[in-house]
Amino acid sequence: MSTAPAASGSTARLVLLGPPGAGKGTQAARLAERLGVPAISTGDIFRANIKGGTELGRTAQEYTARGELVPDEVTNAMVRDRLAQPDAVQGFLLDGYPRNTAQVGELDAILEADGRALDAALEITADSDVVVERLLKRAEIEGRADDTEPVIRRRLDVYAEQTAPVSGLYAERDLLVRVDGIGEVDEVTERLLAALASQVG
Repeated sequence: MSTAPAASGSTARLVLLGPPGAGKGTQAARLAERLGVPAISTGDIFRANIKGGTELGRTAQEYTARGELVPDEVTNAMVRDRLAQPDAVQGFLLDGYPRNTAQVGELDAILEADGRALDAALEITADSDVVVERLLKRAEIEGRADDTEPVIRRRLDVYAEQTAPVSGLYAERDLLVRVDGIGEVDEVTERLLAALASQVG
């Protein structure tokens, strides 16, 4: 049962931003349940297309098998297809997209074509040292030997270079809501919901 703060019949079209280790995946699932909208992760879209053997999935797999990022045009096509599905018409929570400014423009175009618009971009912030510590601990628990401190810090640098400008664009449109992601999971969820209510309320 949804306990969304929004009134019945309203929508929530959201983008969730934040560096690796900020807790986006956890919070995306919790927010989506509370708001009654699907949490849409680009990783999940890729896996679904690859598993389903779609043309887009086969193309994506060629890149991921080489350890390369899937090109924007493939990612954009998958997101466009996913947002057209019935469960996403009234709202969605996008996690992992847009990851650069070009994808922001593409998302705008996808939504405008259907007469829709984004309600807010939620950015979970976290101190980099706390994130590094968190990811090192997770790597130890999950046996991810490749997740060393230099590798994690490089991933944070890449995020800052590529995705942080996305935050700037949404801030210029007064759509950006920044929320501290450090704390108990429940506490951060409530913080996000409160910030969202003040933004779209």
